[in-house]
Amino acid sequence: MEERTHVTADEIVITDAQSAVDSMMTVEYETGLKNIAISKNLITEKFFVLSNGIAGEILQKFVNYQFRIAIYGDYTKYTNKLLKDFIYETTADAKFSLQTVCKQRSKNWRKPSNDKTVFGEYPLSTLD
Repeated sequence: MEERTHVTADEIVITDAQSAVDSMMTVEYETGLKNIAISKNLITEKFFVLSNGIAGEILQKFVNYQFRIAIYGDYTKYTNKLLKDFIYETTADAKFSLQTVCKQRSKNWRKPSNDKTVFGEYPLSTLD
């Protein structure tokens, strides 16, 4: 199983395409990894309004920089059919995934940064 980086923070980390790139570069610099798991709570709510194009811009950055991302959380509050279809389709994608279940942290969890944003190893089977 490949190592994953679980991103946690006290505030929203990804607000637009540039903050997504900044997060990717921080993860790669601090951990050397290109597989990210992040809570949907750390991504701007605008990401989930597909008509504004923010999700496409952000996910395209992950593809361009050859990163993989799993965005986990509770998606039950969303009633938009287009968004539900998008979530359904992404669960089978090899590059990014929106998951409703977050796996348990592994025993080898580490925190390589003392910053308010924490990056660490996180095995997430949905990205295998």
